[in-house]
Amino acid sequence: MRFAITLSDRFKPVLDVFLHAGWQPLKLFCTPVDHRMHHHKESLATAERLGVPVQLSRMRERDLLELAEQGCEALLVASYNWRVPDWEPYLSYAVNFHPSPLPVGRGPYPQVRALLDGHRQWGCSCHRLSREFDAGEVLAQERFALQPDESHESLDVKLQLALYRLAGRVAGDFAALWEQAQPQGEGGSYWPLWRDEDRMLNFNQPVADIMRRVRAFGDFECMAMVNGVIVHVHRAQAWREIHGHQPGALILSNALSLLVAAADGMVLISEWSLNPAGGVSGRLRG
Repeated sequence: MRFAITLSDRFKPVLDVFLHAGWQPLKLFCTPVDHRMHHHKESLATAERLGVPVQLSRMRERDLLELAEQGCEALLVASYNWRVPDWEPYLSYAVNFHPSPLPVGRGPYPQVRALLDGHRQWGCSCHRLSREFDAGEVLAQERFALQPDESHESLDVKLQLALYRLAGRVAGDFAALWEQAQPQGEGGSYWPLWRDEDRMLNFNQPVADIMRRVRAFGDFECMAMVNGVIVHVHRAQAWREIHGHQPGALILSNALSLLVAAADGMVLISEWSLNPAGGVSGRLRG
């Protein structure tokens, strides 16, 4: 089957599996990336190797018309920050691979909240592309367990492994799964992208809640107010301990590590910066 795909590197397993299944790629759509949440270096390299054209600008209806004229049958959406135009006049199929067990966790990046809310099971879904974000009928899903101390990075790897399994099922039996797709039903939830307030550590909380937030954001970093200054927290450890300090008080600063009192223990911020990850920094040369 001839197909086009929208892609970022986190979802590259989808492209790899469909290629292995013998599907023929016609075009790759990518969006500009921040090299933190989204990357596309590997995706672009694969497109170059295959001789497949790449479009970095927003997909328009004329692009879908051109695909139809080339005999394209399906559009696979595997990470795309822009709304896809109405595809039905041009293509036979369009599906989206979404990193949540729909209908829970619709939205641009549900992985962080999955950890913040303490979900013990997660998954990914393939659904028909609909006008309402992430709401189309589901072709197939893959689910997996989450550990109590799950981190953003370990969830990311588990999702990529699940995407391999899910894409394999879909590519191998696409027409039947399309016809048998089931409505998502009631109980759907849309999770918007987080705000800076969601990344802020609250030292009035127990250390277990603080560390859950640190793990949930991972390399995206949390923030903390220490001695009246906001720092960006990349790595921290914590332990429960009875103490008489006010939560949020800086207890010790040693070799750039910051020890801060929490409600029921201590938080050691061992890697931090005054600049956000990826922020521009510099110094004057003497």
